[in-house]
Amino acid sequence: MLLAAAAILVGFIILIWSADLFVAGAASIAENMGMSPIVIGLTIVSLGTSAPEVLVSLTAALSGAGSLAIGNAIGSNIANIGLVLGITLLVAPLMVHPDSVRKEMPTLLLVTVGTGILLLDDALSALDAILMTGTLAALIIYMLRSQQKDNVLVEEAEEEYLPHLSPTRAWLTFALGLALLVASSRLLVWGAVEVAETLGVSELIIGLTIVAVGTSLPELAATVASALRGHTEIALGNVIGSNMFNLLVVMAIPGFFGTAVLEPSVLTRDYPTMTFLTFFIAAAILVSRKRKRSREGCAYLGRTVGVLLVSSYALYYYWLYVSL
Repeated sequence: MLLAAAAILVGFIILIWSADLFVAGAASIAENMGMSPIVIGLTIVSLGTSAPEVLVSLTAALSGAGSLAIGNAIGSNIANIGLVLGITLLVAPLMVHPDSVRKEMPTLLLVTVGTGILLLDDALSALDAILMTGTLAALIIYMLRSQQKDNVLVEEAEEEYLPHLSPTRAWLTFALGLALLVASSRLLVWGAVEVAETLGVSELIIGLTIVAVGTSLPELAATVASALRGHTEIALGNVIGSNMFNLLVVMAIPGFFGTAVLEPSVLTRDYPTMTFLTFFIAAAILVSRKRKRSREGCAYLGRTVGVLLVSSYALYYYWLYVSL
């Protein structure tokens, strides 16, 4: 048990560090090849920050722990809204950009509902996985084609820190980051499975809690740091982008390795909780705009919403506890 717990802790530390190396190397390679900073920010950096979730999901699927991968995706989304966004709002009120109101939030709502419909048969098949990843590919193509017109996406891309490494150092950094990502994800999944077996709980629960929170820590740190610097307008965009990627890629991965049968609680407890929190944020934004507290089409989320989100997250954990 102690060895497994140590494996989880060490796995998380190396996973987060190696993800930074991976993104730095990949972004520098793209820059050296002449790719524009905006495109790098929208693709490599944005998607690369989800590398921990992807590698953990892939390793879990290959290890036959598909439930852990599904729990990681859903649990990360719940943590992104309830924990990451909730704590960010407690730090500073958040301004919601008009493009997030008109485009990004409605897209996340559609993706959440659409993915839920695919899972109504209590299984994640290869066809489901193809439809999910295909949807993300279409969204990325749309973002790249509309990047010059979509100010919020450009602002988010320009906010990303892009390292400048020489070609040789970029490739070495990329290779080292990728190797450590693979190794640390295997270590983390092994530790998580061992802990689940020792405690007598399902891999889904471990994915929803320990693994989900651990892989969400980078988003929490980055979002809170942005709020402290006064860049609250991109915080919601970061959460929306991460949640869409988790739903359309991280959760889809087990489906490519065979049909994954969902535990009944996924559709009766976990997915509904994630959906509720997503719609709650959308409703809070609409209420803010209707009360005419918006400026130039912007909406505001205050500390009251933050308290409600963090409280909801705590209640969800209590629900998990009483469900054991």
